[in-house]
Amino acid sequence: MATIITYSLSKLQARIFLLQHQRLVPGMLAGGKQSIFDYVRHVGCIQYDPLSIAGHNHELVLQARIPDFVPAMANELLYTDRTLIDGWDKNMSIYCTEDWPYFSRRREAAAARHQGEELLLQTMQQVREALEARGPLSSLDLEGKEKMDWAWAPARVTRAALETMYFRGEVSVHHRVHTRRYYDFTDRLLPEPLLSAAEPNPLEEQYHEWYVLRRIGSIGLQWNRSGDGWLGISGLKSKERTAAVERLLLHDGLREVRVEDVKLPFYVRTMDTPELEAVLAADGAMASAEVEGFAAVLAPLDNLLWDRELIRQLFGFQYRWEVYKPAAEREYGYYVLPLLYGDRFIARLEPVMNKKSGVLSIIRWWWEPGEVLNAEMIPAVASAIAALARCNRADSVVFSPEIIQSCGLELLAEAVYTLGNRAKE
Repeated sequence: MATIITYSLSKLQARIFLLQHQRLVPGMLAGGKQSIFDYVRHVGCIQYDPLSIAGHNHELVLQARIPDFVPAMANELLYTDRTLIDGWDKNMSIYCTEDWPYFSRRREAAAARHQGEELLLQTMQQVREALEARGPLSSLDLEGKEKMDWAWAPARVTRAALETMYFRGEVSVHHRVHTRRYYDFTDRLLPEPLLSAAEPNPLEEQYHEWYVLRRIGSIGLQWNRSGDGWLGISGLKSKERTAAVERLLLHDGLREVRVEDVKLPFYVRTMDTPELEAVLAADGAMASAEVEGFAAVLAPLDNLLWDRELIRQLFGFQYRWEVYKPAAEREYGYYVLPLLYGDRFIARLEPVMNKKSGVLSIIRWWWEPGEVLNAEMIPAVASAIAALARCNRADSVVFSPEIIQSCGLELLAEAVYTLGNRAKE
């Protein structure tokens, strides 16, 4: 029987490895589009969400990691260079276009649905004719008011037809205007060799193993426990996932990680173990130094936060995105983002971007228990707020007077103001 290799980590070591894997440490990524592509390839995908209170989710993921990130960089990769693509992986996601062949099973499953729905199929033909004649279109550009049951709620048949073609891979997103998607035929957007490439994982077991590896790599460490970290994998239920994990352990595609005071084992891709072993080889002070002096405002659906229970156990931080909760049931607020500093979460804040005035307002702030602002934190935290402002193309950042006083943010507000003025010079 093959020997399963197991690592033993302290919680500090587990946190540092995760932060390094997620490129949430100083100096791991340079600025520019290439670093965006490299990060997305490294983690497989980043989630997309249409809400934009202070930036879209994927933009917030990238501003936390890429120096000088602005949304135009991601848009160029998606809609000009087309090295990234809008797709479905962990729900709505952005992934590398080179991964297109790996999702053929998902497209084939979509093609098998709705086969008997004549109205939908007829409308799809009308959509094809419209795309041929008029070029990229959104659902609003298509005529027809008739509705059908669809996804979350009834939708116009023309929209359902266009989205069905998207899930089948017949059309892809040509560009977006705000959150509205404009589609065109995929064979006009992607190179023919990619479109005709064979399924890389023809056997179902191969597909399951590929997806388990991909999802573990999206986070860095993951356990075989149902949760948000495993959402959105077509055809992979807990039984199939467990079997895939066991096969990968036996074939050394995965290795086991035991973390102090955590009952369940974690798993790491074998390809990522050199970085893990480097963390183990460093003493505690050296390991902690790797993440010092870095702060970031994280996206609500940041890859690091995909499994909220994992974060609670390893970081002692409990985070729920309350945007879809009724106001009376929210513990904090509508669009609240975590603030990471070093290897711990020190606060959460509620930012709101006013696009007309160009002002990014920090309207509320909550320190985590035992945390207060000190002089050592200010440069990194101010830089993190400035990165958020840059991502939102804000002209200025304003802290609510109430939180400046109640949360002791006077020096931070002054530092952010100074950084903003320097950026304009």
